[in-house]
Amino acid sequence: MIVVALLLAWPIGLTMWANGKVQHTSALSGAADTPGTTYLLTGSDSRADGAVGEDGTEGARTDTILVLQVPESGPVALISLPRDTYVDIPGHDAAKLNAAFSWGQAPLLVQTVEGMTGLTVDHYAEIGMAGVEQIVNAVGGVNLCHDVAVNDPDSGMVWTPGCHDVDGAQALSFARMRKADPTGDVGRADRQRQLISAVMGKVKPTSLVFHPGKQVALVDAGTAALTVSDGTGIVDMGKLALAFRAANGPDGITGTPPIKSLDYRPGGVGSTVQLDPDLTPAFWVAVRDGSLPPGPVGGMPGS
Repeated sequence: MIVVALLLAWPIGLTMWANGKVQHTSALSGAADTPGTTYLLTGSDSRADGAVGEDGTEGARTDTILVLQVPESGPVALISLPRDTYVDIPGHDAAKLNAAFSWGQAPLLVQTVEGMTGLTVDHYAEIGMAGVEQIVNAVGGVNLCHDVAVNDPDSGMVWTPGCHDVDGAQALSFARMRKADPTGDVGRADRQRQLISAVMGKVKPTSLVFHPGKQVALVDAGTAALTVSDGTGIVDMGKLALAFRAANGPDGITGTPPIKSLDYRPGGVGSTVQLDPDLTPAFWVAVRDGSLPPGPVGGMPGS
């Protein structure tokens, strides 16, 4: 009985400890529910010095924006939204999607994504990109693949073609690199999904069950970097992780919405990503309803 009590106490205690460390924010809009469960995942950077970035944003920004949709039936979908997507932003002129986060943080980004997708966000999760380094180090590094040589001073990514074991700093550069990639945001989104999948592959319960020290280190690193919507707890994040794995599995859907142009210039905001206005509305309906077939979607225009 003592052994059983100890075996139960550790995961319960760890969960309670982790739940108490998670930071929360009032991100959700309160819009009417849509079918299924919708998660909005972001990776954020902060520019405390007020510097204006190449995307025209100042202060906080988000380079990673993912919609994870678990339909009532059908395949789970993980859809990357290019940060430079030209979109209507509530209360503002149309601009790049990234600007919504810069101007109004999580609440405005949620409203903007809901407007462009027709999906009501049920759970919001934001990870500080600087925390990626600590998380990767906590799991002992990850193996990442890229088939092109890269030497990009902006992101710090230096790469020889192939797959390599990398530490946290290298993984962060891998996720941030864009300028040296001819596919821009689309290629970066692919690498970001690869990185998250690699981290999740290292945190399977079977790989951590006999390593309580690693469990504590991972929870400590993850919760320090994580902010979620009010009402979202560790159990919800566990469901998110399972859904993420399902989307990246053989029966899941990954990719982007249909893209018409990677260099759309409407004036006043520079080069933007234009989603296909004819195909995108039906695409989001199919994601919501789970009627898309498993496999990759979207990507480069014409692909």
